[in-house]
Amino acid sequence: MATDYRGEIEVVVVDDGSRDQTAAEVERVGQGDSRVRLLQQQNHGKARALQRGLAAAGNGIVVFIDADTQCQRDTLPRLLDPFADERIGAVSGHAKVGNLRTFIARCQALEYTCGFNLDRRAYNRWKCITVVPGAISAIRKDAIDEAGGLSLETLAEDTDLTLSLHRHRQRIVYVPEAIAWTEAPETVRALARQRSRWAYGTLQCLWKHRDMVFNRNYRALGWFSLPSIWFFQIILVAVTPMVDLFLLASLPFGVWSAVLPFIVIFLAMDVLLATLACMLEREPIVRAWRILPMRLIYRPMLSYCIWKAILRAIKGAWVSWGKLERTASVPVRA
Repeated sequence: MATDYRGEIEVVVVDDGSRDQTAAEVERVGQGDSRVRLLQQQNHGKARALQRGLAAAGNGIVVFIDADTQCQRDTLPRLLDPFADERIGAVSGHAKVGNLRTFIARCQALEYTCGFNLDRRAYNRWKCITVVPGAISAIRKDAIDEAGGLSLETLAEDTDLTLSLHRHRQRIVYVPEAIAWTEAPETVRALARQRSRWAYGTLQCLWKHRDMVFNRNYRALGWFSLPSIWFFQIILVAVTPMVDLFLLASLPFGVWSAVLPFIVIFLAMDVLLATLACMLEREPIVRAWRILPMRLIYRPMLSYCIWKAILRAIKGAWVSWGKLERTASVPVRA
């Protein structure tokens, strides 16, 4: 409500069966501002909550934002500015980690910087963005309707919707200046739960839209960004433990000297990429060195999550959204 955006705005809050004082707080704010509306329902999961909020929204452009995400004063104006071009169907904002209280959260902040957001910059150049994040994004309502609406078929409804928008030739762009601060998991256990859900949802989307891979009709999306997800986020992460095991097994045989240069090169590339990302994000370059200890935690954990998702996919099991323990630890940015 403290945004610098001066156009018509409505705030639709969907309370998906929360057990705290969320509804009462929203009602308190809404009493003094008719732009705020509260919708309450029993807990049905995020996708159904989004469907209900989308149906209630009256304007032509819908901004999706998570409950734990805080905008800056200039976030909405920057996020909505590209819609001056009628060819734009969706805009991805720039999600950053706001709760930097623990080492795990700080690692995720670097991951967002040198992973998600750096990838999105490249995908934006090639017009092949794979996901407009649910934490902060804006989409034309008629584009969503044309794409078939929000699907309940996957846990990664934002990725699913983005790929459906590509099917209907909607143009999607990324605005790095439209920053929103989100709350990341602060423990390894909470992070593993989140990444297991992400991995399973990503597998669902990749399988659902598998006909787009290496399909000339989708250009860079089919030949660059989707194959990159298959290789770098699924296959490579899954085989990493075997590579590490072979490395450890080779040490007693005295061949470490032959392997060491490759290890040094790979780690140097990691640091170089993280440094470049920090420069682009205008963050302190010294944070790039966090990529080294981060690998020791992330590599085995992500591999575990990928294999857990693969095995559940083979069994046909359904993974629930689960309960993310929120701590309201993101400082107020507005």
